[in-house]
Amino acid sequence: MHGKIVKGIAGFYYVHVSDDTHKDAQNIYECKAKGVFRKNHEKPLVGDDCEMDVIDEDSKTGNIVRILDRKNSIIRPNVANVDQALVIFASVKPEPNYNLLDRFLILMQQNDIPCLLVFNKKDLAEDERLKDIKNIYEKAGYPIIFTSAVNGTNISELSGYLKGKTTTVAGPSGVGKSSIINLLQPKVVMETGVISDRIERGRHTTRHSELIALDEDSYILDTPGFSSLSLFDVTKDDLKDHYHEFDEYAGACRFDDCIHRNEPGCAVKEAVDKGLISRVRYENYLQLLGECEDKNSRR
Repeated sequence: MHGKIVKGIAGFYYVHVSDDTHKDAQNIYECKAKGVFRKNHEKPLVGDDCEMDVIDEDSKTGNIVRILDRKNSIIRPNVANVDQALVIFASVKPEPNYNLLDRFLILMQQNDIPCLLVFNKKDLAEDERLKDIKNIYEKAGYPIIFTSAVNGTNISELSGYLKGKTTTVAGPSGVGKSSIINLLQPKVVMETGVISDRIERGRHTTRHSELIALDEDSYILDTPGFSSLSLFDVTKDDLKDHYHEFDEYAGACRFDDCIHRNEPGCAVKEAVDKGLISRVRYENYLQLLGECEDKNSRR
């Protein structure tokens, strides 16, 4: 039987099975991984598609016997086969930390994972704030949805982006992530009762990455809120390639190896001065560029 690992904790893996006879989003088996995984130094990940042997159908228990080929895997969160990242920030209360957002976008780009940006609390934000956010990130090529978890604004539109995909959801604390996820699937509570009952733990335990099955082929992965994020393996020469709004202008720079900071004849800096590139994004780039140089100098 084939399924997808939706959670792993204390040596147990919880596998969601969906086929012609199993259409329930909560059809989950509690499994152990066979010893061959330890022997081969292979660890199953949340998001892995796997093959399992059923031990007992009534108690929904089994053994994972094989991990199918992975499309990708990332370490923050530690998950496999992600189709896209849903990055949720608040439009206001708290103020969006654009530098933190850029760090996450770069991390996802390194893994070739497209990102969808959601700015929640639309009901509390002035139109000018929403316009500013849109100008910053639409120029960078990211789709943006403004939502309100309070009144359900644009939740149906967001749901359409998730259909048939495995989506990792990330963002800082206090932005309404849990509320949005619960709106996307009202039948699902953040700590799914099926798994909580199996491991006999209360809702207020340490959070683990967990895939939530929205339907037979759509999953979302909630992750703990993040407050800081380091850049992984990005050099100062590569960093500019993660700011796609630079691409249109970089070819006109006087120097081919321009890093768009102090060089004369930099077309990217000129575009920033003309308002063609967001100054917020450019200043984030300069800060991250300095961090990349500091990191490389310490090696």
